[in-house]
Amino acid sequence: MRDILVTLIVFGTLPLIYKRPYWGAVLWIWISVMNPHAQGWGFARTFPFAAIIAAVTIVSLVVQKEDKKLPMVPTIVVFIAFLAWMSLTSLFAIHLDQVYEQWNKVVKIFGMTLVVMMLLKERKHIELAIWSIVISIGYYGVKGGIFTIRSGGNDRVWGPAGTFIDGNNEVALAFVMVIPLMFYLMTITKNKWGRYAFIASMGLCALASLGSYSRGALLAIAAMTVFFWFKSKEKLVIGLAMILIVPVLLLTMPAQWHQRMDTIQEYKEDSSAMGRVNAWHMATNLAMDRPLGGGFQIYDAGVFARYAPNPEDIHAAHSIYFQVLGEHGFIGLFLYLAIGVLTWRSGSWVLKHGKHDPELKWALDLVPMLQVSLLGFAVGGAFLSLAYFDVPYYVMTAMIATRLLVKKHLKAKAADSKAAAQVAAKASQLPKQQKAANGLS
Repeated sequence: MRDILVTLIVFGTLPLIYKRPYWGAVLWIWISVMNPHAQGWGFARTFPFAAIIAAVTIVSLVVQKEDKKLPMVPTIVVFIAFLAWMSLTSLFAIHLDQVYEQWNKVVKIFGMTLVVMMLLKERKHIELAIWSIVISIGYYGVKGGIFTIRSGGNDRVWGPAGTFIDGNNEVALAFVMVIPLMFYLMTITKNKWGRYAFIASMGLCALASLGSYSRGALLAIAAMTVFFWFKSKEKLVIGLAMILIVPVLLLTMPAQWHQRMDTIQEYKEDSSAMGRVNAWHMATNLAMDRPLGGGFQIYDAGVFARYAPNPEDIHAAHSIYFQVLGEHGFIGLFLYLAIGVLTWRSGSWVLKHGKHDPELKWALDLVPMLQVSLLGFAVGGAFLSLAYFDVPYYVMTAMIATRLLVKKHLKAKAADSKAAAQVAAKASQLPKQQKAANGLS
């Protein structure tokens, strides 16, 4: 039944995508982030839905008479440069015969991210993309929160198998990232029951994140909570709500959860934590030895024997930063960090230039939530190998598209003001000219 339902949704939406290409971006995010076909048990699990959606979207983009120009803002330029650099490092990878599959996967993610960027041209496009992210991850978050309640927090929450977020740590970070996006959608929802549903969903996602037993997610939640309060307009109300809600959430978790979280302070005695530190040293030593990095697929006995302090403790990078450093060197890490910094600055630009325009309230509400989401990823990602996770890149496109819309709006408003001023100036000069003409006569 699930296989048939996903098939009907995808193929039923293809004509709409052909007429309105931005629906292709919405459906692509849904199929690539949620992976609904992976929830089936039959033919849908291996059916190429993503490829079909991508193909129809690109054809529609070419055929339809819409603007096909990719906005070459600094963030996008660096994003493309990072993709090109990863392709270069793949040519000089330590395991050249093993990198193609991962390189191909990354190219598809980055390529479709650029397509999505081309399609987000209006406010409704941006909000539909956010809805797609929220539904895709929120579905698992609500389920995970209910599961945590039913199990009393004694069983861990895991992500959907075969996806970026199949692990407990990975799915917890996804829940953390989606909560601020839910908050934005709640602020623009007029129906009170819809707002209540969002409040419940955010609570369940937070509970599911705790129920994953992810220490990195707990740190990300803490950082997001502080920043969210700092950015909020109702600091007193939100602060009181946090004081009441946070202790309740923590008290619902069992003793074994608190024992695991306490190991954050004793990481030197934790074998998992020290394994990550060992992998970070390996990545640093590798990048120092090879300016181009090791390319994809470097986490094996041979590489660790050469570069790791403890060659027998083989781990994945468990950090977006050391993952990029080890695979693509210091230049790759610089480009990766530059994408984040430039994306953040785009949001800061919107907040600075749009704060006095009531018509831009939606953007002023959206941008801080996008920043909170990215902050959660930046903190939680420090302990996870999710450098190529697609959701942060979709948040990036939403941020850039918002800035472009705000800039366009302000430019048009400035032009209207200038034209009105010119008309007023001409009108004020007209009586003087008439008086002069009367004097001559």
